[in-house]
Amino acid sequence: MIKKTGYIIILFCLVLSTAFGQSEQMTAEELIEAMDANLNAKTRIMTSKMIVHGRRSSRTIESRNWVKGIDQAYTEYLAPPREAGTKMLKSGDKLWTYSPQTDRVIQISGHMLRQSVMGSDMSYNDMLEDRPLTDLYEATIEGLEIINNRQHWILFLEAKVTGLSYPKRRAWVDSKYLLPIKEELYAKSGKLLKSTSMDGIRKVQGRWFPTRFVFKDELKRNSKGTEWIIDDIAFDSNIPDSRFSKAMLRK
Repeated sequence: MIKKTGYIIILFCLVLSTAFGQSEQMTAEELIEAMDANLNAKTRIMTSKMIVHGRRSSRTIESRNWVKGIDQAYTEYLAPPREAGTKMLKSGDKLWTYSPQTDRVIQISGHMLRQSVMGSDMSYNDMLEDRPLTDLYEATIEGLEIINNRQHWILFLEAKVTGLSYPKRRAWVDSKYLLPIKEELYAKSGKLLKSTSMDGIRKVQGRWFPTRFVFKDELKRNSKGTEWIIDDIAFDSNIPDSRFSKAMLRK
């Protein structure tokens, strides 16, 4: 019994030392560069659905999305019928929405950017911010944690630019996929504002990419969260500049 216990302790120490050895192979900056490489691309075209879980029921909103670089994005909502035809255009730091019910184009700006998108746990600011993490944050490695039998680095990120929705973040980065499997997003004061997670990771055009995200607004009482599920995605496809013109909102 003593020999068996000793063997288990030795084995545990070997696993632990190997894990810490791996952590020394990548710096905090290299980790966020790897996350950016997986999550960002020259262009993205995807079909997705957002499931908004309410207290009594859930709503599913389907959309088609085109993204070019960090400054241009166009979304057309496909279902349900009540939302079909609604469109959203991001150009630089500006955001416009179009509603077929009113046939009006409205610019979303200022405090309105903090509002919920279609009752979800995502804000317009969440959808606007698409810059690489390396441009926005300084990162430090806080330690390691085993989650679901997988090693994760714990990264703390602090803003190096002003005006971010989340000046502080904590991310648990999977050592194989190099993706932030879960995150906590904080105000400058350190108050927890939102939590996120991702799963359904698969290889897409040579990169690891999640197909399911979960967002939870920690300031909403009894929030059940919002799922964002990617049904189909293609990277680095050609998207004409005309896709990101205001004229497309009414087409």
